[in-house]
Amino acid sequence: MIGNDGEGSDGKDNSGQEGLDRGRERATDGSGFSEGSERGGGRTPGFGTQCVHAGARVDPATGARTPIYQSTSYEFEDAEHAAGLYALEGEGNVYSRISNPTVAALERRLADLEGGTGALATASGMAALDSATLVLAEAGENVVSAASIYGGTHAYLAQTASRRDIEARFVDTLAYEEYEDAIDEETAYVHLETIGNPSLVTADIERVGEIAHARGVPLFVDNTFATPQLCRPLEHGADLVWESTTKWIHGSGTTVGGALIDGGTFPWSEHGEKFSEVCANPAFDGLDFTERFGDRAFIEAARQRGVRSLGGAQSPFDAWQTLQGLETLHLRMERHSENALAVAGFLEDHPAVSWVAYPGLESHETHANAKRYLEGGFGGMIAVGLEGGYEAGKRLCEEVELASFLANVGDAKTLVIHPASTTHAQLNEEEQRASGVTPDLVRLSIGIEDPEDIIGDLRGVLEEEEGEA
Repeated sequence: MIGNDGEGSDGKDNSGQEGLDRGRERATDGSGFSEGSERGGGRTPGFGTQCVHAGARVDPATGARTPIYQSTSYEFEDAEHAAGLYALEGEGNVYSRISNPTVAALERRLADLEGGTGALATASGMAALDSATLVLAEAGENVVSAASIYGGTHAYLAQTASRRDIEARFVDTLAYEEYEDAIDEETAYVHLETIGNPSLVTADIERVGEIAHARGVPLFVDNTFATPQLCRPLEHGADLVWESTTKWIHGSGTTVGGALIDGGTFPWSEHGEKFSEVCANPAFDGLDFTERFGDRAFIEAARQRGVRSLGGAQSPFDAWQTLQGLETLHLRMERHSENALAVAGFLEDHPAVSWVAYPGLESHETHANAKRYLEGGFGGMIAVGLEGGYEAGKRLCEEVELASFLANVGDAKTLVIHPASTTHAQLNEEEQRASGVTPDLVRLSIGIEDPEDIIGDLRGVLEEEEGEA
């Protein structure tokens, strides 16, 4: 393949064989221990160790930690080497729109954390979705998706994919018979979110996977709200995972990115005619990616046909920034979850609040599913309905002081937004309600500040709201 090995910046050893050998000797197996080391005692590294070490390889020339390879392209050894890379017959980098050593380090880590066979880092979460859809769906086909999803995803499937003659079929996230009824021979994939945005419902992932697989269709899961810290969908029947790494994966609200992760389990070759981009790629003279790349077939097709053609590659600098954020993912998600549970409990008892949705509350409609699929916490998102309705929701966003009123989630800082007037404003009222958006809903992304301060900020606004009621 072109460039997912990340060893060296230019495809050859400019620093001498000694430097290259030193780098190989110090390469890790994804656990933080050198290849062949007995220091791990044969134990599979814990998630926190993987967050810090997975996919890491020191620079072969300098021995430095993962550097930023800020290069557009890479020098070939000779004409044969160049031809082999373009024919996808060898390992190495050609152009950073396709692959880059710094980006490859992030891809290795994400694949390890999600339990996949390979990953592809993209410029944003939407770029990941677009690349996957380009590979999986052709004109005249359809995508079956849970309705309770991010507004941008809903708009992409309903408005953008439709311009390629790909039909979006939205079903009630928890009505499993609707998935069965919606899937047909022209269905390219089934899609859902681990924790729905903004309803925060968790579907029975394994059940949806069984429904999709019975019809020869892959299950594609957005794991942004859970991250692999709380859930690894590939272990529960999903075939492919995507994330907006902008959110908790990076964690500081400064770096946009996305990722696709291949589970390596879907039998593409059994459905070769349907998935021609994977099994008989038209851009590579009918190349069967399952034969060339094995259990990485989808992710390499997405790289060569999605990112390469659409231009949605992640930059080396953004990948490097995201690697730094990943090192504390396990610590941050624990704090996000603890804080969110405390805030949800406060809101549930407040008279200015009409309802609270948080997967960790027993009152949440899919609390049982959340307990089954989420480990170590229930995430940092809360949806809350205010007694004052639409206008009260907007006022809360305007009047908080500690929290930030902006269109993001997964930041170390607490964030608030009113979805009906912002993130889901592209949808009509019926579509909003199908997505779990009501006029009174405020979405809270709970940060890692002291919980007493987050609660104090919200209490001040809610008391003013109660006094005006």
